[in-house]
Amino acid sequence: SLSTDEVIRKRLLIDGDGAGDDRRINLLVKSFIKWCNSGSQEEGYSQYQRMLSTLSQCEFSMGKTLLVYDMNLREMENYEKIYKDIENSIAAAHEKISECKKQILQAKRIRKNRQEYDALAKVIQHHPDRHETLKQLEALGKELQNLSHIKENVEDKLELRRKQFHVLLSTIHELQQTLENDEKLSEAEESQETQMEAEAKQ
Repeated sequence: SLSTDEVIRKRLLIDGDGAGDDRRINLLVKSFIKWCNSGSQEEGYSQYQRMLSTLSQCEFSMGKTLLVYDMNLREMENYEKIYKDIENSIAAAHEKISECKKQILQAKRIRKNRQEYDALAKVIQHHPDRHETLKQLEALGKELQNLSHIKENVEDKLELRRKQFHVLLSTIHELQQTLENDEKLSEAEESQETQMEAEAKQ
């Protein structure tokens, strides 16, 4: 014996979408049997009309099912298209994000370069330009040249003074020798005079 769940499952499989197709088929079979066993023409015609009505209902249900099936197919195609569009949108979004990341990195590099350029420009502004520096170097060169000439003149004067001082020292030394000689000569003369006076007294 079949369980209740199995019976319900079989009835759902036969019934399709639950529109009562199995009941219509059962009615059609019963009508066909009654039509075959009908005794009078009126009863046979009545059973014939019932069969036509049941067939019309079955055709209508089948057409409805086909329409729902076609609609489901179109919906599936539409969902697949939407799914592909979503996938394409996601891929485009990933590409856009990647491009934005590249732009951000480039912007960061540009900003860093600008900051370094501004810092370098500030340093450069605190220093004179090349033309001014060359002028200062030229002026310093001339001043150095003048100082060299002055140094040479001073050295020449110092050399002259040294020679003059040497001559002066030599003169002083000679004068000192002369004075010493004169002093010795005077002492000798005085000693001689004293001796002569002593001899005269005797």
